[in-house]
Amino acid sequence: MSEKSIENQTFDEERALYGEHDLIVRNCRFDGPADGESAFKECENVTVEDAFMNLRYPFWHDRGLTLRNVEMTELCRAALWYSRDVTIEDSRLHGIKALRECADVQMRGCDIVSPEFGWSTRGINMEDCAVQSEYFMMRSTGLCFRNVRLSGKYSFQYIEDAVLEDCDLDTKDAFWHAHNVVVRNSVVRGEYLGWYSQNVTFESCLIKGTQPLCYCEGLHLVNCRMEACDLAFERSRVRAEITTPVVSIKNPLQAVISRCRPRARSSATSTKLPA
Repeated sequence: MSEKSIENQTFDEERALYGEHDLIVRNCRFDGPADGESAFKECENVTVEDAFMNLRYPFWHDRGLTLRNVEMTELCRAALWYSRDVTIEDSRLHGIKALRECADVQMRGCDIVSPEFGWSTRGINMEDCAVQSEYFMMRSTGLCFRNVRLSGKYSFQYIEDAVLEDCDLDTKDAFWHAHNVVVRNSVVRGEYLGWYSQNVTFESCLIKGTQPLCYCEGLHLVNCRMEACDLAFERSRVRAEITTPVVSIKNPLQAVISRCRPRARSSATSTKLPA
């Protein structure tokens, strides 16, 4: 079936393109006095390029959605919910709760300014993106992040099955109650990192901030630096290879902690702390 196309138009009515399928929309605006919602609700196999979105709830219950160079303003609230097979490239998502309850999402080169972004999403790859958000990605599963720069609070809480590489994370109370997470070659700044987590590994990371990694199970640090980290590992079960001094360690439940040179683990010496 051939694709239809719409170009250079403005839409402001309710459900302007409801239920469309096999459609390409280029250089269109979704804005105007009618202030309509849900422009692309229940659509399938739709591509939107070079669009301006200034109205609420545009992409709900969609399947096979591609967005390229799309600007979603602060008024474009809750832009993508309950959609699957979604690709978003070189776009700006600036409305609150911009993406939630979605599945199989690919994001590249995006600028995200969106509190409560990504909740309960299943399967999301994010690469070369900048994010400002609070409660980012809460209760999501199957995350794969590369070169993501995050500024916010309460990020990655209750996530499961995630790999983050080459990221810069400036966020307090991150990774609380997280399960099965690997963070590699990344900078993680913030207070109270990773409390109550299970099976979390930090590999070749810089960790900065007070009272990190307490009440953890199955915690593993490999070739990591720690700065300004006091009262670390309280009530945690941890194996750690650390290349820098730690300000203080407080009452771990079970710990094997090695001080080593960066990338020279064979020279490390281990100290087993009392259980």
